[in-house]
Amino acid sequence: MELESLYDLLQLPKGVEPPAEEMLSQGGKKRYLPPTSRKDPKFEELQKVLMEWINTTLLPEHIVVRSLEEDMFDGLILHHLFQRLAALKLEAEDIALTAASQKHKLTVVLEAVNRSLQLEERQAKWSVETIFNKDLLSTLHLLVALAKRFQPNLSLPTNVQVEVITIESTKSGLKSEKSVEQLTEYSTDKDQPPKDVFDELFKLAPEKVNAVKEFADGVILLLLIGQLEGFFLHLKEFYLTPNSPAEMLHNVTLALELLKDEGLLSCPVSPEDIVNKDAKSTLRVLYGLFCKHTQKAHRDSTPRGAPN
Repeated sequence: MELESLYDLLQLPKGVEPPAEEMLSQGGKKRYLPPTSRKDPKFEELQKVLMEWINTTLLPEHIVVRSLEEDMFDGLILHHLFQRLAALKLEAEDIALTAASQKHKLTVVLEAVNRSLQLEERQAKWSVETIFNKDLLSTLHLLVALAKRFQPNLSLPTNVQVEVITIESTKSGLKSEKSVEQLTEYSTDKDQPPKDVFDELFKLAPEKVNAVKEFADGVILLLLIGQLEGFFLHLKEFYLTPNSPAEMLHNVTLALELLKDEGLLSCPVSPEDIVNKDAKSTLRVLYGLFCKHTQKAHRDSTPRGAPN
């Protein structure tokens, strides 16, 4: 993956280095929350509610949490929180100073938590490694589960979901994938989003969906639009053999502008998503073209009435 596209994907500010390949072992993965996800109002509200709940619970012990991402990793606060919630005593040292002793303490606490929640380790959306490595999503999943188990009347914001970017180290370099992480449940039917026809397509024929990734550089897409819409695209207007993400982005942006001008985009599509081979975004674009020209072909084939 090009450094430039990795910066754009993770929405990194200037001066912040993206993950290097050597930071991840072969096959290793790391999840990132882009700034747009971190600043999501419901995501921020969830953290605020959970922090207030923890601080209220641990008030008698004069423990204050200021950051769920920075304060929970070593097991100390989780140790005190779980003992108060479950009204039991864990056989773990109170103060753990070394990384090894902190991990041991965290292991004892999480094993007790999983037993209490009647979860096997593989079912849990958290682990010793993810919590210790300050994975905010894992920490939130854990705290939400504890709140639902021990204080079900706690008013958590409903339907909290955020976009997550997973970076994986492969033989050919760094590979990225976008996904949506669901942190809290829907409360009512009105919160349920309508079924997305493209999600159903992914389930029914995932092997065919990958074919649309061939449109990532914008060349085939531009040629297809030109052919179907009757546009003449001069070769100076786009890159016939793009050699960089920037040139691919130019092609895709031009294609989306042409479709928008023709009223063929039913919903916003990011050109970066198509360049990054996001199959769902590419399908939405192709579906708009398909619908228009299928309807046109149907009208053309309909018999006309007899002349007067």
